[in-house]
Amino acid sequence: MTRVDVTEHVLDAKRRLGLTWKAIAAALGDASPVFYTAALLGHQMLTVDEAKKAGTLLDLDEEMALLLAEPPEERGATQMMPPSDPLVYRFYELVQGYGPTWKQLINEEFGDGIMSAIDFNMQIEREPDPKGDRVKITMSGKFLPYKRF
Repeated sequence: MTRVDVTEHVLDAKRRLGLTWKAIAAALGDASPVFYTAALLGHQMLTVDEAKKAGTLLDLDEEMALLLAEPPEERGATQMMPPSDPLVYRFYELVQGYGPTWKQLINEEFGDGIMSAIDFNMQIEREPDPKGDRVKITMSGKFLPYKRF
């Protein structure tokens, strides 16, 4: 049994039970739907309590639930590079087009360092617009300065 097997079971159960990621997240705890979705897709780790709740909700056997409470072997390993999915690929286009700009602006504001993707929050929201609804993604990561040694 692998995390990929568990992910397939999770996706099947979600479809079969007619659940949304937001509903699943609400049943598991108080972390964000983004985090819980990432965990159930095999890229983050749940607490044992959250994994047990996921097991009950999604009809996972004990081994599958326990795998959800272990650190993933390789986060993102299931993603083909470059990604072929058009939505995911657009994020790579954003990094290609704006990555150097983001780096310059962050370094100018905070100094030489990075934005953490570990001490990190993200929200995805629908933003109504008369010309067509927009996707609003808010990311907030702790600034980590490079240290001299």
